[in-house]
Amino acid sequence: MTPPTTTRSETHPYLRAASAGIRRHTTTSHLAGAADRTHLDLLHAHLIACHHLVDQLDTTTRPTSPTAGRHLATARTRLWQAAAAVHDAFHTLPLTDPAGNGEVCDPPARLVGGPPFVTICQRHQAAVHTVRRTTTSAEIDAPLHGHTTTCVR
Repeated sequence: MTPPTTTRSETHPYLRAASAGIRRHTTTSHLAGAADRTHLDLLHAHLIACHHLVDQLDTTTRPTSPTAGRHLATARTRLWQAAAAVHDAFHTLPLTDPAGNGEVCDPPARLVGGPPFVTICQRHQAAVHTVRRTTTSAEIDAPLHGHTTTCVR
């Protein structure tokens, strides 16, 4: 019995759905106003998921294509930098009233930024282990501009 064939349009359906969701959100996000903590938490989750995916792709691609692997490693570092910036932005936003009426709450005196939103911090700390395993401090601190290798088309 032959296995079912997969057409190009059916490959990676979850990635296609995630991309479509991001495109849809981008076209309608101007209606929602400024980003809030929930928005940044969800964006951070997406960036960390992309970071893990690119890390896996780099691991499997590098042995057969070192140049492509280096590009994927650079992409992985840039995704981490983006996730770290979103995490920092999350903690600079004011806390809002849990009742949802938009009032800003006073943070507890013992914590400068208020109590941490546990899921984003836990997710960020878990991702740090991958980052430390695969990336040097110099790579993490590198500016976001420039391209170190020539693209061949």
